[in-house]
Amino acid sequence: MFAALKFPSIDNLVVWPNYFGDGQFYAFNKIALISVLAVILPTIMFMLAKRDMVPTGVQNIVEGTVEFVEKQVILSAIGPHGLKYLPLLLSIFLFVFFGNIFEVIPTFQMPANARMANPVILAIVAWVTFMAVGIKAQGFGGFMKSSLMPPGVPKALLPLVSTIEFISTFLLRPFGLAVRLFANMLAGHILLVTFGVLCITLWQVGPLAAILPLSFAMLVGLTGFEIMVSLIQAFVFSLLTAVYISLSLSAHH
Repeated sequence: MFAALKFPSIDNLVVWPNYFGDGQFYAFNKIALISVLAVILPTIMFMLAKRDMVPTGVQNIVEGTVEFVEKQVILSAIGPHGLKYLPLLLSIFLFVFFGNIFEVIPTFQMPANARMANPVILAIVAWVTFMAVGIKAQGFGGFMKSSLMPPGVPKALLPLVSTIEFISTFLLRPFGLAVRLFANMLAGHILLVTFGVLCITLWQVGPLAAILPLSFAMLVGLTGFEIMVSLIQAFVFSLLTAVYISLSLSAHH
């Protein structure tokens, strides 16, 4: 009876066979497909919203999303002068959200951001933006000085503090952005798969099926929770990117 309780290995949760190009640099699998859809679907939504003269459901969703990013991300983290970064931050928000939400879509059931590649690329984009905005606003020397030399630090401690600031600002910051998104989505994916497999298994193992309703209730609850997490992670990633832009515009941070 208990021998039937078999769970897939971790490789079955995060490794997907290639649709084509196996072993080549252009290999294309489910993660790549979800990433492409995370670009195409928001684009289609905006095209449909732009075409409709009378407000529709899609247009309302698009306008609500834009307003959300403007107010909750840009205005709260940067201020009115940060609205010029709306296209970048809105794109990050939508790409992360759509990449995440496929976790609960049947036949896909995998968040693209549960693989490290997408979070790393997004973190690099945020890091490069932070650098570019800072250098443009303060000049290279001024940006490096404000990043590595906090005001009021004794000269004797400046080498140590500057080293810590360099590691924190230029190495740990993008690393933390990527790992935060990756770890949250991978953990949620593992939980959903665990309870999904448990429900299927308990259906077949006789007396243990008595606890199937509890496992199914947990699966439904976790699905709803992961929808919320998908949105929260998109918000957090775009908000932190906006915070970093705000810091790069400041003379001291």
